[in-house]
Amino acid sequence: MYMQIEGKLPKMGERTSPVSVILVSSGSRGNKLLFRYPFQRIPENLSSQTTKLRSPYALNTAGDTTEDPDGDSREQNPLTDEQLVAGFSDVILATILATKSDMCGKKFELKIDNVRFVGHPTLLQHTHGIQVSKTDPSPKREMPTMILFSVVFALRANADPSVISCMHNLSRRIAIALQHEEHRCQYLTREAKLMLAIQDEVTTMAEGDPQSPFHHILPKCKLARDLKEAYDSLCTTGVVRLHINNWLEVSFCLPHKIHRVRCNHIPPEAIERSLKAIRPYHSLLLLDDEKSLLSELPLDCSPALVRVIKTCSAVKNLQQLAQDADLALLQVFQLAAHLVYWGKAIIIYPLCENNVYMLSPHANISLYSPLAEQFAQQFPGHDLPSMLAKFSLPVSLSEFKNPLAPPVQEAQLIQMVIWMLQHRLLMQLHTYVCLLAPPAEEELRLRDEELPLTARVGGRSLSTPSALSFGSPTSSDDMTLTSPSMDNSSAELVPRGDSPLNTRMTESLLASLSERERVAILNVPAAQNAEDLRMFARLLLYFRGRHHLEEIMYNENMRRSQLMTLFDKFRSVLVVTNHEDPIISLFQSPLD
Repeated sequence: MYMQIEGKLPKMGERTSPVSVILVSSGSRGNKLLFRYPFQRIPENLSSQTTKLRSPYALNTAGDTTEDPDGDSREQNPLTDEQLVAGFSDVILATILATKSDMCGKKFELKIDNVRFVGHPTLLQHTHGIQVSKTDPSPKREMPTMILFSVVFALRANADPSVISCMHNLSRRIAIALQHEEHRCQYLTREAKLMLAIQDEVTTMAEGDPQSPFHHILPKCKLARDLKEAYDSLCTTGVVRLHINNWLEVSFCLPHKIHRVRCNHIPPEAIERSLKAIRPYHSLLLLDDEKSLLSELPLDCSPALVRVIKTCSAVKNLQQLAQDADLALLQVFQLAAHLVYWGKAIIIYPLCENNVYMLSPHANISLYSPLAEQFAQQFPGHDLPSMLAKFSLPVSLSEFKNPLAPPVQEAQLIQMVIWMLQHRLLMQLHTYVCLLAPPAEEELRLRDEELPLTARVGGRSLSTPSALSFGSPTSSDDMTLTSPSMDNSSAELVPRGDSPLNTRMTESLLASLSERERVAILNVPAAQNAEDLRMFARLLLYFRGRHHLEEIMYNENMRRSQLMTLFDKFRSVLVVTNHEDPIISLFQSPLD
Protein backbone atom coordinates (compact mmCIF):
# COMPACT_ATOMS: atom_id res chain seq x y z
CA MET A 1 0.00 0.00 0.00
CA TYR A 2 2.58 2.54 1.09
CA MET A 3 6.31 2.82 0.60
CA GLN A 4 8.40 1.82 3.56
CA ILE A 5 10.53 4.26 5.52
CA GLU A 6 14.13 3.60 6.40
CA GLY A 7 14.61 2.73 10.04
CA LYS A 8 16.86 0.95 12.44
CA LEU A 9 16.54 -2.76 13.06
CA PRO A 10 14.86 -3.59 16.34
CA LYS A 11 16.51 -5.37 19.19
CA MET A 12 16.86 -9.13 19.05
CA GLY A 13 13.95 -11.05 20.41
CA GLU A 14 11.26 -8.45 19.83
CA ARG A 15 7.97 -10.27 20.03
CA THR A 16 6.40 -8.45 17.11
CA SER A 17 9.21 -9.20 14.62
CA PRO A 18 9.67 -12.49 12.76
CA VAL A 19 12.72 -14.63 13.42
CA SER A 20 13.05 -15.91 9.87
CA VAL A 21 11.23 -16.33 6.58
CA ILE A 22 11.35 -19.69 4.81
CA LEU A 23 10.19 -20.90 1.40
CA VAL A 24 9.59 -24.65 1.05
CA SER A 25 8.13 -26.78 -1.73
CA SER A 26 7.05 -30.34 -2.29
CA GLY A 27 7.01 -32.19 -5.59
CA SER A 28 8.42 -35.06 -7.55
CA ARG A 29 11.91 -34.36 -6.18
CA GLY A 30 10.67 -34.51 -2.60
CA ASN A 31 10.49 -31.81 0.00
CA LYS A 32 12.89 -28.94 -0.64
CA LEU A 33 13.85 -25.82 1.28
CA LEU A 34 14.23 -23.28 -1.50
CA PHE A 35 15.25 -20.23 0.52
CA ARG A 36 15.58 -18.99 4.08
CA TYR A 37 16.54 -15.64 5.52
CA PRO A 38 18.53 -14.77 7.58
CA PHE A 39 21.01 -17.44 6.56
CA GLN A 40 24.11 -16.65 8.65
CA ARG A 41 25.78 -19.72 10.04
CA ILE A 42 26.50 -20.08 13.76
CA PRO A 43 29.91 -21.28 15.00
CA GLU A 44 30.07 -24.86 16.23
CA ASN A 45 30.86 -23.94 19.82
CA LEU A 46 27.79 -21.66 20.02
CA SER A 47 25.63 -24.34 18.43
CA SER A 48 26.82 -26.96 20.88
CA GLN A 49 26.20 -24.54 23.74
CA THR A 50 22.65 -24.02 22.52
CA THR A 51 22.14 -27.77 22.34
CA LYS A 52 23.44 -28.10 25.85
CA LEU A 53 20.98 -25.51 27.14
CA ARG A 54 18.13 -27.32 25.44
CA SER A 55 18.96 -30.66 27.06
CA PRO A 56 15.96 -32.01 28.95
CA TYR A 57 18.31 -33.15 31.69
CA ALA A 58 19.78 -29.70 32.34
CA LEU A 59 19.34 -28.42 35.86
CA ASN A 60 17.31 -25.22 36.11
CA THR A 61 16.83 -23.25 39.30
CA ALA A 62 13.39 -21.99 40.32
CA GLY A 63 14.08 -18.43 39.20
CA ASP A 64 15.65 -19.25 35.84
CA THR A 65 12.51 -20.14 33.94
CA THR A 66 9.31 -18.42 32.97
CA GLU A 67 6.17 -19.63 31.29
CA ASP A 68 5.17 -18.99 27.69
CA PRO A 69 1.51 -18.85 26.52
CA ASP A 70 1.50 -22.61 25.87
CA GLY A 71 2.64 -23.42 29.40
CA ASP A 72 6.13 -24.62 28.47
CA SER A 73 9.12 -23.39 30.40
CA ARG A 74 11.74 -21.29 28.65
CA GLU A 75 15.01 -19.69 29.64
CA GLN A 76 14.93 -16.36 31.38
CA ASN A 77 17.64 -15.08 29.04
CA PRO A 78 16.06 -15.71 25.63
CA LEU A 79 18.13 -16.90 22.71
CA THR A 80 18.91 -14.59 19.85
CA ASP A 81 17.08 -14.94 16.55
CA GLU A 82 20.03 -16.71 14.92
CA GLN A 83 20.29 -19.18 17.79
CA LEU A 84 16.59 -19.99 17.56
CA VAL A 85 16.72 -21.18 13.95
CA ALA A 86 20.32 -22.46 13.94
CA GLY A 87 19.27 -25.76 15.43
CA PHE A 88 17.05 -26.56 12.44
CA SER A 89 18.87 -27.79 9.35
CA ASP A 90 17.52 -27.26 5.85
CA VAL A 91 16.47 -30.90 5.59
CA ILE A 92 14.57 -30.78 8.88
CA LEU A 93 12.79 -27.56 7.97
CA ALA A 94 11.83 -28.92 4.55
CA THR A 95 10.43 -32.06 6.18
CA ILE A 96 8.34 -30.38 8.87
CA LEU A 97 7.15 -27.37 6.87
CA ALA A 98 6.24 -29.04 3.55
CA THR A 99 2.84 -30.36 4.57
CA LYS A 100 0.56 -32.83 2.89
CA SER A 101 -1.89 -31.78 0.20
CA ASP A 102 -4.83 -32.13 2.59
CA MET A 103 -3.52 -29.21 4.67
CA CYS A 104 -3.26 -26.80 1.75
CA GLY A 105 -5.43 -23.70 1.78
CA LYS A 106 -5.51 -23.64 5.60
CA LYS A 107 -3.54 -21.97 8.34
CA PHE A 108 -0.40 -23.87 9.28
CA GLU A 109 1.00 -23.37 12.77
CA LEU A 110 3.65 -25.50 14.45
CA LYS A 111 5.50 -24.87 17.72
CA ILE A 112 8.83 -26.54 18.42
CA ASP A 113 10.69 -25.49 21.55
CA ASN A 114 11.05 -21.71 21.41
CA VAL A 115 10.06 -21.32 17.76
CA ARG A 116 6.59 -21.07 16.24
CA PHE A 117 6.20 -21.58 12.47
CA VAL A 118 3.25 -19.91 10.75
CA GLY A 119 2.37 -20.28 7.08
CA HIS A 120 -0.30 -20.96 4.48
CA PRO A 121 0.45 -24.06 2.34
CA THR A 122 -0.85 -23.62 -1.18
CA LEU A 123 -1.57 -26.29 -3.76
CA LEU A 124 -0.59 -25.75 -7.40
CA GLN A 125 -3.35 -27.03 -9.70
CA HIS A 126 -1.43 -27.25 -12.93
CA THR A 127 -3.95 -29.41 -14.71
CA HIS A 128 -6.37 -26.47 -14.84
CA GLY A 129 -3.83 -23.71 -15.37
CA ILE A 130 -1.61 -25.14 -18.15
CA GLN A 131 -3.22 -27.06 -20.98
CA VAL A 132 -1.73 -27.06 -24.46
CA SER A 133 -3.79 -27.98 -27.50
CA LYS A 134 -2.52 -30.76 -29.78
CA THR A 135 -2.77 -28.46 -32.78
CA ASP A 136 -0.92 -25.62 -31.04
CA PRO A 137 2.27 -24.93 -33.09
CA SER A 138 3.96 -23.16 -30.19
CA PRO A 139 6.65 -25.12 -28.31
CA LYS A 140 5.31 -27.25 -25.52
CA ARG A 141 6.21 -26.06 -22.04
CA GLU A 142 7.53 -28.65 -19.64
CA MET A 143 5.04 -29.65 -17.03
CA PRO A 144 6.20 -28.43 -13.63
CA THR A 145 6.99 -30.95 -10.95
CA MET A 146 6.06 -28.81 -7.95
CA ILE A 147 2.88 -29.87 -6.17
CA LEU A 148 2.66 -27.38 -3.31
CA PHE A 149 4.64 -24.62 -1.67
CA SER A 150 4.50 -22.53 1.48
CA VAL A 151 5.93 -19.22 2.67
CA VAL A 152 6.54 -19.73 6.39
CA PHE A 153 7.42 -17.12 9.00
CA ALA A 154 9.27 -18.28 12.10
CA LEU A 155 8.29 -16.43 15.26
CA ARG A 156 9.17 -16.71 18.89
CA ALA A 157 6.97 -19.16 20.75
CA ASN A 158 5.62 -16.45 23.03
CA ALA A 159 4.53 -14.23 20.15
CA ASP A 160 1.22 -12.45 20.61
CA PRO A 161 -1.76 -14.23 18.97
CA SER A 162 -2.58 -11.09 17.00
CA VAL A 163 0.97 -11.09 15.56
CA ILE A 164 0.56 -14.75 14.59
CA SER A 165 -2.70 -13.93 12.81
CA CYS A 166 -1.09 -11.04 10.92
CA MET A 167 1.86 -13.19 9.80
CA HIS A 168 -0.52 -15.82 8.50
CA ASN A 169 -2.38 -13.13 6.60
CA LEU A 170 0.84 -11.97 4.91
CA SER A 171 1.83 -15.56 4.09
CA ARG A 172 -1.55 -16.13 2.48
CA ARG A 173 -1.30 -12.95 0.40
CA ILE A 174 2.15 -13.84 -0.92
CA ALA A 175 0.98 -17.38 -1.65
CA ILE A 176 -2.00 -16.15 -3.67
CA ALA A 177 0.22 -13.88 -5.76
CA LEU A 178 2.75 -16.67 -6.38
CA GLN A 179 -0.01 -19.10 -7.29
CA HIS A 180 -1.40 -16.63 -9.81
CA GLU A 181 2.00 -16.01 -11.41
CA GLU A 182 2.70 -19.72 -11.52
CA HIS A 183 -0.49 -20.35 -13.46
CA ARG A 184 0.19 -17.40 -15.73
CA CYS A 185 3.84 -17.89 -16.64
CA GLN A 186 5.33 -20.61 -14.37
CA TYR A 187 7.15 -17.95 -12.38
CA LEU A 188 7.48 -20.02 -9.20
CA THR A 189 8.77 -23.06 -11.09
CA ARG A 190 11.49 -20.99 -12.77
CA GLU A 191 12.56 -19.40 -9.52
CA ALA A 192 12.54 -22.76 -7.71
CA LYS A 193 14.72 -24.39 -10.40
CA LEU A 194 17.16 -21.48 -10.18
CA MET A 195 17.38 -21.75 -6.40
CA LEU A 196 17.93 -25.51 -6.45
CA ALA A 197 20.53 -25.24 -9.22
CA ILE A 198 22.52 -22.67 -7.24
CA GLN A 199 22.31 -24.83 -4.12
CA ASP A 200 23.63 -27.86 -6.01
CA GLU A 201 26.38 -25.82 -7.62
CA VAL A 202 27.61 -24.32 -4.36
CA THR A 203 27.48 -27.71 -2.63
CA THR A 204 29.57 -29.46 -5.30
CA MET A 205 32.12 -26.67 -5.83
CA ALA A 206 32.93 -25.70 -2.27
CA GLU A 207 32.50 -28.46 0.26
CA GLY A 208 34.28 -26.64 3.09
CA ASP A 209 33.07 -23.13 2.27
CA PRO A 210 31.25 -21.77 5.34
CA GLN A 211 29.31 -19.31 3.18
CA SER A 212 25.66 -20.22 2.82
CA PRO A 213 24.32 -21.10 -0.65
CA PHE A 214 21.46 -18.72 0.02
CA HIS A 215 24.03 -15.92 -0.08
CA HIS A 216 24.60 -16.73 -3.77
CA ILE A 217 20.87 -17.10 -4.44
CA LEU A 218 20.01 -13.62 -3.22
CA PRO A 219 21.52 -11.51 -6.04
CA LYS A 220 20.29 -13.86 -8.77
CA CYS A 221 16.73 -14.61 -7.71
CA LYS A 222 13.98 -11.98 -7.65
CA LEU A 223 11.72 -14.04 -5.39
CA ALA A 224 14.49 -14.41 -2.80
CA ARG A 225 15.00 -10.65 -2.76
CA ASP A 226 11.26 -10.14 -2.30
CA LEU A 227 11.21 -12.45 0.72
CA LYS A 228 14.22 -10.67 2.19
CA GLU A 229 12.54 -7.31 1.65
CA ALA A 230 9.39 -8.58 3.38
CA TYR A 231 11.43 -9.76 6.36
CA ASP A 232 13.37 -6.49 6.67
CA SER A 233 10.19 -4.43 6.39
CA LEU A 234 8.45 -6.46 9.10
CA CYS A 235 11.42 -5.91 11.42
CA THR A 236 11.58 -2.15 10.83
CA THR A 237 8.49 -0.23 9.74
CA GLY A 238 5.89 -3.01 9.58
CA VAL A 239 4.81 -1.86 6.11
CA VAL A 240 5.42 -4.38 3.32
CA ARG A 241 5.07 -3.53 -0.32
CA LEU A 242 6.19 -6.19 -2.80
CA HIS A 243 5.86 -6.54 -6.56
CA ILE A 244 5.83 -10.26 -7.26
CA ASN A 245 7.45 -10.91 -10.65
CA ASN A 246 7.39 -7.14 -11.16
CA TRP A 247 3.69 -7.51 -11.84
CA LEU A 248 1.44 -8.23 -8.85
CA GLU A 249 1.57 -5.92 -5.86
CA VAL A 250 1.30 -7.35 -2.34
CA SER A 251 0.62 -4.73 0.34
CA PHE A 252 0.56 -5.48 4.02
CA CYS A 253 0.59 -3.51 7.26
CA LEU A 254 1.64 -4.85 10.66
CA PRO A 255 -0.30 -2.58 13.04
CA HIS A 256 1.91 -3.53 15.99
CA LYS A 257 4.79 -1.61 14.44
CA ILE A 258 2.72 1.48 13.56
CA HIS A 259 0.41 1.91 16.53
CA ARG A 260 2.52 1.85 19.67
CA VAL A 261 2.43 3.44 23.12
CA ARG A 262 6.01 3.71 24.26
CA CYS A 263 7.32 0.12 24.26
CA ASN A 264 3.92 -1.56 24.12
CA HIS A 265 1.92 -2.21 20.97
CA ILE A 266 -1.79 -1.56 20.63
CA PRO A 267 -3.70 -4.77 19.89
CA PRO A 268 -5.44 -4.77 16.50
CA GLU A 269 -8.68 -5.61 18.28
CA ALA A 270 -8.56 -2.32 20.16
CA ILE A 271 -7.85 -0.46 16.93
CA GLU A 272 -10.81 -2.11 15.21
CA ARG A 273 -13.13 -1.27 18.10
CA SER A 274 -12.13 2.38 17.95
CA LEU A 275 -12.50 2.49 14.17
CA LYS A 276 -16.01 1.06 14.43
CA ALA A 277 -16.90 3.85 16.86
CA ILE A 278 -16.08 6.66 14.43
CA ARG A 279 -18.98 9.12 14.09
CA PRO A 280 -19.86 11.75 11.46
CA TYR A 281 -18.87 14.58 13.82
CA HIS A 282 -15.26 13.32 13.97
CA SER A 283 -12.56 14.68 11.70
CA LEU A 284 -9.64 13.12 9.83
CA LEU A 285 -6.18 14.57 10.46
CA LEU A 286 -3.48 13.53 8.00
CA LEU A 287 -0.09 12.90 9.57
CA ASP A 288 1.85 13.78 6.41
CA ASP A 289 1.44 16.49 3.84
CA GLU A 290 -0.80 15.88 0.87
CA LYS A 291 2.00 15.64 -1.69
CA SER A 292 3.95 12.94 0.15
CA LEU A 293 0.83 10.87 0.80
CA LEU A 294 -0.23 10.95 -2.84
CA SER A 295 3.26 9.94 -3.94
CA GLU A 296 3.10 6.82 -1.76
CA LEU A 297 -0.18 5.60 -3.23
CA PRO A 298 -0.02 2.79 -5.80
CA LEU A 299 -0.84 3.57 -9.40
CA ASP A 300 -4.10 1.62 -9.32
CA CYS A 301 -5.40 3.07 -6.05
CA SER A 302 -9.00 4.12 -5.65
CA PRO A 303 -9.81 7.59 -7.03
CA ALA A 304 -12.05 8.11 -4.02
CA LEU A 305 -9.02 7.80 -1.74
CA VAL A 306 -7.23 10.50 -3.71
CA ARG A 307 -10.25 12.79 -3.39
CA VAL A 308 -10.44 12.25 0.35
CA ILE A 309 -6.76 13.11 0.79
CA LYS A 310 -7.07 16.25 -1.34
CA THR A 311 -10.28 17.41 0.37
CA CYS A 312 -9.38 16.47 3.95
CA SER A 313 -9.06 19.27 6.49
CA ALA A 314 -8.71 19.40 10.28
CA VAL A 315 -11.62 21.85 10.52
CA LYS A 316 -14.07 19.61 8.60
CA ASN A 317 -16.00 16.76 10.10
CA LEU A 318 -16.47 13.56 8.16
CA GLN A 319 -19.96 14.54 7.06
CA GLN A 320 -18.68 17.77 5.50
CA LEU A 321 -15.77 15.84 3.99
CA ALA A 322 -18.20 13.43 2.31
CA GLN A 323 -20.16 16.34 0.84
CA ASP A 324 -17.08 18.16 -0.44
CA ALA A 325 -15.58 14.98 -1.91
CA ASP A 326 -18.95 13.96 -3.41
CA LEU A 327 -18.80 10.56 -1.74
CA ALA A 328 -21.16 8.51 0.40
CA LEU A 329 -20.62 8.92 4.12
CA LEU A 330 -20.13 5.18 4.56
CA GLN A 331 -17.38 5.20 1.93
CA VAL A 332 -15.66 8.10 3.69
CA PHE A 333 -15.80 6.09 6.94
CA GLN A 334 -14.13 3.16 5.22
CA LEU A 335 -11.42 5.29 3.63
CA ALA A 336 -10.78 7.12 6.91
CA ALA A 337 -10.44 3.82 8.77
CA HIS A 338 -8.07 2.60 6.07
CA LEU A 339 -5.80 5.63 6.46
CA VAL A 340 -5.85 5.37 10.25
CA TYR A 341 -5.06 1.65 10.20
CA TRP A 342 -2.03 2.27 7.99
CA GLY A 343 -0.80 5.01 10.30
CA LYS A 344 -1.30 7.82 7.80
CA ALA A 345 -4.00 9.70 9.73
CA ILE A 346 -5.66 9.96 13.14
CA ILE A 347 -9.20 10.72 14.25
CA ILE A 348 -9.77 14.02 16.06
CA TYR A 349 -12.62 16.39 16.76
CA PRO A 350 -12.73 19.26 14.22
CA LEU A 351 -10.79 22.31 15.31
CA CYS A 352 -12.94 25.12 16.65
CA GLU A 353 -12.52 27.87 19.20
CA ASN A 354 -14.39 25.92 21.90
CA ASN A 355 -11.97 22.97 21.82
CA VAL A 356 -10.03 22.47 25.04
CA TYR A 357 -6.50 21.09 24.77
CA MET A 358 -3.89 20.09 27.29
CA LEU A 359 -0.27 18.99 27.15
CA SER A 360 0.03 15.23 26.77
CA PRO A 361 1.60 13.59 29.83
CA HIS A 362 3.93 11.65 27.51
CA ALA A 363 5.08 14.62 25.42
CA ASN A 364 8.79 15.24 25.03
CA ILE A 365 9.33 18.71 26.52
CA SER A 366 13.11 18.75 26.19
CA LEU A 367 14.56 22.05 24.98
CA TYR A 368 16.80 20.36 22.42
CA SER A 369 14.59 17.51 21.24
CA PRO A 370 14.35 16.72 17.51
CA LEU A 371 10.72 17.85 17.59
CA ALA A 372 11.79 21.27 18.89
CA GLU A 373 14.15 21.65 15.93
CA GLN A 374 11.44 20.61 13.47
CA PHE A 375 8.99 23.06 15.03
CA ALA A 376 11.50 25.92 14.78
CA GLN A 377 12.07 25.16 11.10
CA GLN A 378 8.36 24.87 10.40
CA PHE A 379 7.39 28.04 12.28
CA PRO A 380 10.28 30.56 12.33
CA GLY A 381 10.22 32.91 15.29
CA HIS A 382 8.45 30.40 17.56
CA ASP A 383 9.87 27.73 19.83
CA LEU A 384 8.13 24.53 20.86
CA PRO A 385 8.75 24.64 24.65
CA SER A 386 7.15 28.08 24.94
CA MET A 387 4.18 26.93 22.91
CA LEU A 388 3.73 23.78 24.97
CA ALA A 389 3.91 25.83 28.17
CA LYS A 390 0.69 27.55 27.17
CA PHE A 391 -1.06 24.17 27.33
CA SER A 392 0.27 23.12 30.74
CA LEU A 393 -3.29 23.52 32.03
CA PRO A 394 -6.46 22.85 30.02
CA VAL A 395 -7.02 25.85 27.79
CA SER A 396 -9.59 26.66 25.13
CA LEU A 397 -8.48 27.92 21.73
CA SER A 398 -10.78 30.89 22.17
CA GLU A 399 -8.42 32.21 24.85
CA PHE A 400 -5.73 32.66 22.20
CA LYS A 401 -8.04 34.70 20.01
CA ASN A 402 -7.11 38.36 19.77
CA PRO A 403 -9.60 40.58 17.90
CA LEU A 404 -6.86 43.11 17.15
CA ALA A 405 -4.46 40.54 15.69
CA PRO A 406 -4.27 40.09 11.90
CA PRO A 407 -5.94 37.02 10.38
CA VAL A 408 -2.51 35.61 9.50
CA GLN A 409 -1.71 35.16 13.19
CA GLU A 410 -4.87 33.16 13.82
CA ALA A 411 -4.18 30.97 10.80
CA GLN A 412 -0.65 30.33 12.05
CA LEU A 413 -1.99 29.36 15.47
CA ILE A 414 -4.25 26.78 13.84
CA GLN A 415 -1.32 25.36 11.91
CA MET A 416 0.77 25.11 15.08
CA VAL A 417 -2.03 23.31 16.91
CA ILE A 418 -2.41 20.92 13.98
CA TRP A 419 1.34 20.26 14.01
CA MET A 420 1.30 19.47 17.73
CA LEU A 421 -1.69 17.17 17.28
CA GLN A 422 0.08 15.35 14.46
CA HIS A 423 3.05 14.70 16.74
CA ARG A 424 0.83 13.61 19.70
CA LEU A 425 1.94 16.51 21.90
CA LEU A 426 -1.57 17.65 22.80
CA MET A 427 -4.70 15.85 23.89
CA GLN A 428 -8.23 17.18 23.69
CA LEU A 429 -10.51 17.23 26.70
CA HIS A 430 -14.27 16.81 26.29
CA THR A 431 -17.11 17.69 28.63
CA TYR A 432 -19.09 14.81 30.12
CA VAL A 433 -22.17 15.09 32.32
CA CYS A 434 -23.27 12.70 35.07
CA LEU A 435 -26.58 12.65 36.90
CA LEU A 436 -25.90 12.57 40.62
CA ALA A 437 -28.83 13.08 42.94
CA PRO A 438 -27.89 14.27 46.43
CA PRO A 439 -28.65 11.82 49.24
CA ALA A 440 -31.84 12.29 51.23
CA GLU A 441 -31.82 13.56 54.81
CA GLU A 442 -32.77 10.14 56.13
CA GLU A 443 -29.78 8.57 54.44
CA LEU A 444 -27.46 11.17 55.92
CA ARG A 445 -28.83 10.47 59.37
CA LEU A 446 -28.39 6.74 58.90
CA ARG A 447 -24.79 7.23 57.80
CA ASP A 448 -24.09 9.28 60.90
CA GLU A 449 -25.34 6.42 63.02
CA GLU A 450 -22.87 4.10 61.21
CA LEU A 451 -25.18 1.31 60.26
CA PRO A 452 -23.73 -2.08 59.24
CA LEU A 453 -22.35 -2.42 55.74
CA THR A 454 -25.25 -4.57 54.54
CA ALA A 455 -27.73 -1.83 55.49
CA ARG A 456 -25.66 0.86 53.75
CA VAL A 457 -25.25 -0.91 50.41
CA GLY A 458 -28.64 -2.55 50.25
CA GLY A 459 -30.28 0.32 48.38
CA ARG A 460 -30.63 0.69 44.66
CA SER A 461 -27.58 1.80 42.64
CA LEU A 462 -27.72 5.34 41.33
CA SER A 463 -25.28 4.87 38.49
CA THR A 464 -27.09 2.38 36.28
CA PRO A 465 -30.89 2.37 36.52
CA SER A 466 -32.18 -0.88 35.13
CA ALA A 467 -34.86 0.61 32.89
CA LEU A 468 -32.57 3.05 31.08
CA SER A 469 -30.58 2.10 28.00
CA PHE A 470 -26.98 3.32 27.80
CA GLY A 471 -25.95 2.22 24.32
CA SER A 472 -24.79 4.46 21.53
CA PRO A 473 -27.36 7.21 20.98
CA THR A 474 -26.93 6.91 17.23
CA SER A 475 -28.93 3.68 17.27
CA SER A 476 -32.69 3.96 17.04
CA ASP A 477 -33.11 1.03 19.42
CA ASP A 478 -31.03 2.72 22.09
CA MET A 479 -33.01 5.92 21.74
CA THR A 480 -36.27 4.10 22.52
CA LEU A 481 -36.94 3.78 26.21
CA THR A 482 -39.42 1.36 27.69
CA SER A 483 -42.44 3.12 29.19
CA PRO A 484 -43.24 1.61 32.57
CA SER A 485 -46.70 1.70 34.08
CA MET A 486 -47.60 5.07 35.56
CA ASP A 487 -48.64 5.33 39.16
CA ASN A 488 -50.33 8.15 41.01
CA SER A 489 -47.18 9.35 42.74
CA SER A 490 -45.30 10.03 39.50
CA ALA A 491 -48.35 11.64 37.93
CA GLU A 492 -48.57 14.16 40.73
CA LEU A 493 -44.94 15.16 40.24
CA VAL A 494 -45.37 16.25 36.62
CA PRO A 495 -45.99 19.99 36.27
CA ARG A 496 -49.42 20.96 35.14
CA GLY A 497 -50.41 23.26 32.33
CA ASP A 498 -48.95 21.11 29.56
CA SER A 499 -50.52 18.93 26.87
CA PRO A 500 -51.36 15.35 27.84
CA LEU A 501 -48.97 13.94 25.22
CA ASN A 502 -45.97 15.94 26.45
CA THR A 503 -46.88 15.18 30.02
CA ARG A 504 -47.01 11.47 29.25
CA MET A 505 -43.65 11.57 27.42
CA THR A 506 -41.92 13.43 30.23
CA GLU A 507 -43.51 11.15 32.77
CA SER A 508 -42.33 8.08 30.87
CA LEU A 509 -38.73 9.29 30.73
CA LEU A 510 -38.62 10.26 34.39
CA ALA A 511 -40.15 6.95 35.40
CA SER A 512 -36.96 5.22 34.19
CA LEU A 513 -35.15 6.71 37.19
CA SER A 514 -35.27 5.77 40.81
CA GLU A 515 -37.71 7.53 43.11
CA ARG A 516 -34.95 9.52 44.79
CA GLU A 517 -33.57 10.73 41.45
CA ARG A 518 -37.04 11.81 40.29
CA VAL A 519 -37.66 13.74 43.49
CA ALA A 520 -34.25 15.41 43.31
CA ILE A 521 -34.78 16.48 39.70
CA LEU A 522 -38.29 17.83 40.27
CA ASN A 523 -37.14 19.78 43.32
CA VAL A 524 -34.86 21.85 41.10
CA PRO A 525 -36.48 25.26 40.44
CA ALA A 526 -35.93 24.91 36.71
CA ALA A 527 -38.15 21.81 36.70
CA GLN A 528 -41.17 24.07 37.17
CA ASN A 529 -40.68 25.09 33.56
CA ALA A 530 -42.30 22.37 31.47
CA GLU A 531 -40.07 23.03 28.44
CA ASP A 532 -36.85 22.78 30.46
CA LEU A 533 -38.04 19.64 32.21
CA ARG A 534 -39.03 18.04 28.92
CA MET A 535 -35.62 18.82 27.40
CA PHE A 536 -33.84 17.51 30.48
CA ALA A 537 -35.87 14.29 30.41
CA ARG A 538 -35.13 13.84 26.72
CA LEU A 539 -31.37 14.07 27.38
CA LEU A 540 -31.34 11.77 30.39
CA LEU A 541 -29.66 8.90 28.54
CA TYR A 542 -26.63 11.14 27.92
CA PHE A 543 -26.17 12.01 31.58
CA ARG A 544 -24.23 8.92 32.58
CA GLY A 545 -20.73 10.13 31.72
CA ARG A 546 -20.48 8.16 28.48
CA HIS A 547 -21.34 10.83 25.91
CA HIS A 548 -19.47 14.08 25.62
CA LEU A 549 -20.94 17.46 24.84
CA GLU A 550 -20.10 17.44 21.13
CA GLU A 551 -21.76 14.07 20.66
CA ILE A 552 -24.95 15.31 22.32
CA MET A 553 -24.91 18.43 20.12
CA TYR A 554 -24.66 16.32 16.96
CA ASN A 555 -27.19 13.64 17.88
CA GLU A 556 -29.83 16.04 19.21
CA ASN A 557 -29.12 18.88 16.76
CA MET A 558 -28.64 21.38 19.56
CA ARG A 559 -26.36 24.36 20.07
CA ARG A 560 -23.65 24.43 22.68
CA SER A 561 -25.26 27.42 24.38
CA GLN A 562 -28.55 25.53 24.81
CA LEU A 563 -26.84 22.63 26.53
CA MET A 564 -24.68 24.81 28.74
CA THR A 565 -27.75 26.79 29.82
CA LEU A 566 -29.61 23.57 30.64
CA PHE A 567 -26.62 22.24 32.60
CA ASP A 568 -26.51 25.44 34.59
CA LYS A 569 -30.20 25.28 35.45
CA PHE A 570 -29.92 21.70 36.72
CA ARG A 571 -26.43 22.03 38.18
CA SER A 572 -27.60 20.85 41.61
CA VAL A 573 -28.17 17.32 40.22
CA LEU A 574 -25.47 17.25 37.51
CA VAL A 575 -21.73 16.75 37.78
CA VAL A 576 -19.64 18.05 34.86
CA THR A 577 -16.25 16.44 34.19
CA ASN A 578 -13.57 16.91 31.52
CA HIS A 579 -11.43 14.10 30.14
CA GLU A 580 -10.35 12.47 26.90
CA ASP A 581 -12.65 10.77 24.45
CA PRO A 582 -11.71 7.07 24.71
CA ILE A 583 -12.55 6.58 21.03
CA ILE A 584 -9.90 8.93 19.70
CA SER A 585 -7.45 8.88 22.62
CA LEU A 586 -6.17 5.55 21.33
CA PHE A 587 -4.76 7.24 18.24
CA GLN A 588 -3.45 10.30 20.05
CA SER A 589 -0.94 8.38 22.14
CA PRO A 590 2.70 9.32 21.60
CA LEU A 591 4.87 7.33 19.23
CA ASP A 592 8.19 5.80 20.13
